[in-house]
Amino acid sequence: MQIIFRCDPALIDRIPRPVPARDALPDWLRTMPRHAFSDLHGENIRTVKHCPPFVDAMSLGFVIPLPCDVHVENGRLSWNWDIPALAARTHPRAPMSFHAPAQVDGTPFQQPGQIIVKFNSFWTVELPEGWSLFATHPVNRDDLPFRLLSGLVDSDRFHDVGILFPAVWLDAGFSGVLPKGMPVAQCVPVPRVPLDLTYQSFAPDETKRYDETAQTLLSGPGHYRKTFRAARSGADSATAEEVAPQNGRVEP
Repeated sequence: MQIIFRCDPALIDRIPRPVPARDALPDWLRTMPRHAFSDLHGENIRTVKHCPPFVDAMSLGFVIPLPCDVHVENGRLSWNWDIPALAARTHPRAPMSFHAPAQVDGTPFQQPGQIIVKFNSFWTVELPEGWSLFATHPVNRDDLPFRLLSGLVDSDRFHDVGILFPAVWLDAGFSGVLPKGMPVAQCVPVPRVPLDLTYQSFAPDETKRYDETAQTLLSGPGHYRKTFRAARSGADSATAEEVAPQNGRVEP
């Protein structure tokens, strides 16, 4: 699928570009152990580093990067970004802004003193006809001090301006740097097609396959990856430890 990213001509060589999510995996995924001792089992067990669905979800789609370093101290966000004059007069110049807390009244995100930030995207995204863009918090990234609110944009039609990504700021005590290039949103193109939900009970041969597959999965590791996992372009058979992260470190 061709995805077209555009930005102001003054920024084309000055801001980080959206990248496949597999190129922005966090350092902790690379450095975490492959096995860890389980008090419940009384022995070492495999960690999620061995779990293809866990890693594949984090590698899905592409990520929108933060355009510059953002410093956070005592609840104050600041940046020192020498942004040039832009061709588009109404284009945002700040990497982040804020939403009024009242916009989440009546939702689970409503908390006393809750701060709702907004990441401004400096890239527009154009998808092929019939496709929408699902934007969500970077998958399994609970290490980030914010939680992006998920949204769906019909980016085959809406692509003249950048998407704004609202997020709930979670860590009121966080002080540090959100580094340039850090993923702020993970985006996945999805087709706009209706769902046809069908419900059936197992046929005899399906019951047999269920038991056979379950038994094979229990007998040893790697069966899903070796037998069922589809090859992925640029990441065929890649495991978490073989994919070197490029972005996404939050510096305390």
